[in-house]
Amino acid sequence: MKRVVITGAGTINALGHNVADTLDAMKEGRCGIGPLEMRDVDRLAIKIGGQVRGFEAENLFNRQQNALYDRFTQFALVAAREAIAQSGLEFSGEMAARSGVVLGTSGGGMQTLDENYRTVYEDGKNRVHPFVVPKLMNNAAASHISMEFNLKGPSFTVATACASSNHAMSQAFQLVRYGAAPVMVTGGSESMLCFGGVKAWEGLRVMSKDACRPFSANRNGMVQGEGAGVFVFEEYEHAKARGAEILAEVVGFAMSSDASDIVMPSKQGAARAISGALADGGINRDEVGYINAHGTGTAANDKTECAAVADVFGQHADDLMISSTKSMHGHLIGGTGAVELLACIMALRDGVIAPTISYEEPDPECALDVVPNEAREAKVDVALSNAFAFGGLNAVLALRKV
Repeated sequence: MKRVVITGAGTINALGHNVADTLDAMKEGRCGIGPLEMRDVDRLAIKIGGQVRGFEAENLFNRQQNALYDRFTQFALVAAREAIAQSGLEFSGEMAARSGVVLGTSGGGMQTLDENYRTVYEDGKNRVHPFVVPKLMNNAAASHISMEFNLKGPSFTVATACASSNHAMSQAFQLVRYGAAPVMVTGGSESMLCFGGVKAWEGLRVMSKDACRPFSANRNGMVQGEGAGVFVFEEYEHAKARGAEILAEVVGFAMSSDASDIVMPSKQGAARAISGALADGGINRDEVGYINAHGTGTAANDKTECAAVADVFGQHADDLMISSTKSMHGHLIGGTGAVELLACIMALRDGVIAPTISYEEPDPECALDVVPNEAREAKVDVALSNAFAFGGLNAVLALRKV
């Protein structure tokens, strides 16, 4: 098996339009959640979200491109451009033929879907734009990244609700690890902050009207966000030979299925995914210093995740730092794991642990070190990124400092 390292990172989300701004916001414990700005917001019960503000697609893409790009595709391309630029890679010849893209998303072209439902049902029009299907399909972002960067190897999209990004990155990891590709561009993107997207989530009654407070006793639900995170996963010897800067090493992954309930999480399923990632990476429990939690801010998810961590790590759970950056950027659904991986890289490279902000009251059922409200300096050698999705789909990545 080959070693897999990260040589490029890119993002756009409610905290920033690039990695540097996002990490600065995480270090400061800044909140990107605010009032939603969208059509018919007065008809929504939930009026807050982690919205990407100041994004002007017309300055980044030409008119022809924007006719083909849903907002989630635009986000993915912005993040991919940053990640690939940092990596210093150019794709041609055999390199292009074998390298590819795996992205995660849950809603895909939700903005396009919402706009065209309005066109047909509200405006009464009988025709829609001929590019509606290419814009809304879930694989659109992956396909456009492959076309822009000449990536002709394995390219596809993974849709597993809130675990989509972690599942996508795991597939990229395995492709590089087993020699099927020297480089994979991977991560996730989501833009469900439109009237139809928010209205659908309102029906689940899991949304907060005021703030995302993971692990706090007075938490009252999740807050949606939007954006993308994209990374370059590269075979270690390949990266070393060309003198690439290495951000972190991906050393382990595991996934599991609860096989029990479509929306309620299972402690056993989460614990099996965490244990599996440790075993896959050859990691001793006491080596792990930080976990970026799934930490949605819902009563059931937070206590279940804490119980799973306690079961897996035993006494070492008391020495772990576990935080939820969703408190700052919101829950990006299919794109969330990719943005959260940045917090793991920051912990390993910079020795800074992103906080869980908006924390107000201790919860006996979440009695772990959740890094409340303020970032912390700490030496971390191994970090985990948890993602636990509706449908009982769990995906955990393990990263090691290089």
